[in-house]
Amino acid sequence: MGLKSAIEWTESTWNPITGCTKVSPGCKHCYAERMAERLQAMGQENYRNGFRLTLQPHMLELPIRWKKPQTIFVNSMSDLFHKDVPIDYIQRVFDVMRRAHWHRFQVLTKRADSVAQLDPKLVWAPNIWMGVSVESAKYKSRIDELRSTGALTKFLSLEPLLGPLHHLDLRGINWVIVGGESGPKARPMDPAWATDLRDQCKRANVPFFFKQWGGKNKKQAGRVLAGRTWDQMPDDSVVPTGMKTLLEQRA
Repeated sequence: MGLKSAIEWTESTWNPITGCTKVSPGCKHCYAERMAERLQAMGQENYRNGFRLTLQPHMLELPIRWKKPQTIFVNSMSDLFHKDVPIDYIQRVFDVMRRAHWHRFQVLTKRADSVAQLDPKLVWAPNIWMGVSVESAKYKSRIDELRSTGALTKFLSLEPLLGPLHHLDLRGINWVIVGGESGPKARPMDPAWATDLRDQCKRANVPFFFKQWGGKNKKQAGRVLAGRTWDQMPDDSVVPTGMKTLLEQRA
């Protein structure tokens, strides 16, 4: 079994890289940075460098040993497409994901330009989902860069949502996640921004997943939007049985 995750849209996490650097306003209150500092203070070997980018090659083969099919968020504590990650290491991560074909891997980045640039050197497989984070209208170009790649399942993480995202071009996008920022210094999300995105997804027939309202107490704020939870996923045929059961329990 993988490292069980509390993130609503996945089951497990796998971190063959740790640490990162900030590239846009969505990174300002990075949860991974706070967690890395805590783990470093606890003496966790993988976080000996705190939040400084660190390759963890001893973690590469872990998903091969996880025999139960599951949905795995790749590098929840980093960014696979950080400029300091060598292309040959990225290719090794992709090789593991292809070999562990019984899992579904969710790769998420704010560095969509790097994905587009490296795309000719990457070998995609149906079980590799590629997503980009877009926190405000200034960064909508990340969606076009994602669309240009050969990823078979493409998704958007509109979190932390810091402003309205009107008139998104959702052609070729298979899934949209929306969520507010959480943590002690969380910036507020206007409910109108979330409902507008839900409506855009409805019109485009794109599965919509509302992760959270966020805030200082995200559990108290909950994740009900317009009277219900929204746990839609891409085509169920590519979602492992365990994830289906998890979503049914949350419905």
